[in-house]
Amino acid sequence: MGNYDANLCTFVVDGRFITGFEEGSMISAEKTEDAFSVKVDAQGVPIISETNNPLGTVTATLSQTSPSYAYLMQKAKSKQEFPVWVTYAGEPAEKAGGTRARITKTPAKEFSNEAGGREFAFQIFDYVEE
Repeated sequence: MGNYDANLCTFVVDGRFITGFEEGSMISAEKTEDAFSVKVDAQGVPIISETNNPLGTVTATLSQTSPSYAYLMQKAKSKQEFPVWVTYAGEPAEKAGGTRARITKTPAKEFSNEAGGREFAFQIFDYVEE
């Protein structure tokens, strides 16, 4: 069995390393649609259609007190595209993201007896996985 270390995961937005994640799941990345779809004709023959949608989503959950929170709020309001990459340098090494992304909306806010999380969803317009 392998060994996982969350410290080997980095999240870079427009060249800046993002820090101050909430406990639990820090970052997730996925294609928006399946790679293909299938339909079956009247005689039972499957027809496979390749999906050419390049979109993906990266979601990062920061702590309310994260030093990167103000920076991501600024990026969310900028209406400018920027690169977003999540990289895991352990085994197996993984990388996901793209060179063209925007934050879909500012995160919901919840105030409690403890610092809460702030979830940022990034729409990636040229999503790739390595």
